[in-house]
Amino acid sequence: MQPPERTLSSRQIFQGRVVTMRVDTVALPDGRTSTREVVEHSASVTILPVDAQGNVLLERQYRRSVDQWMVEAPAGGMNPGEDPEQAARRELKEETGYDAGKLEHLASFYVSPGYCTELMHVFLATGLIAGEAALEDDEYIQVETVPLKRALEMVQRGEIQDGKTITALLLTEKRLNNSR
Repeated sequence: MQPPERTLSSRQIFQGRVVTMRVDTVALPDGRTSTREVVEHSASVTILPVDAQGNVLLERQYRRSVDQWMVEAPAGGMNPGEDPEQAARRELKEETGYDAGKLEHLASFYVSPGYCTELMHVFLATGLIAGEAALEDDEYIQVETVPLKRALEMVQRGEIQDGKTITALLLTEKRLNNSR
């Protein structure tokens, strides 16, 4: 299917450590022009670790953008040349200290395609093997073990508001229920 918009020009207006922002001028199907603001972000991964007792490992960390503590699944960006599974294993180990005996890709989705290029890959991690976390210098993460059922109740109560975590929890619940 032919895209309804054609790029006439593209101008980078910001380059940061994590994101780049550009403004595109596009031709619309009716001949008019418009602008599109686009945040460029590398692909990323989120991992929902589930232990042998059916508990999930979640992280509590402060997020400056929303000025609050968030409960989230482990996640992070992919390095250049890294495939999603490699990134998932690396991020899981760095943030929680755990290795996964088994890592299963559940889905991929665009985080916010209205303005951002970030494609996130969701993994279920099982067969967990404890180890030492290796947080980045600016990360302050508290790992919490929560029964899956309670984590889903936390979503309904508004205690978990992070989209990637909600997605990972729902996909994991469906996957685990289908395997029983």
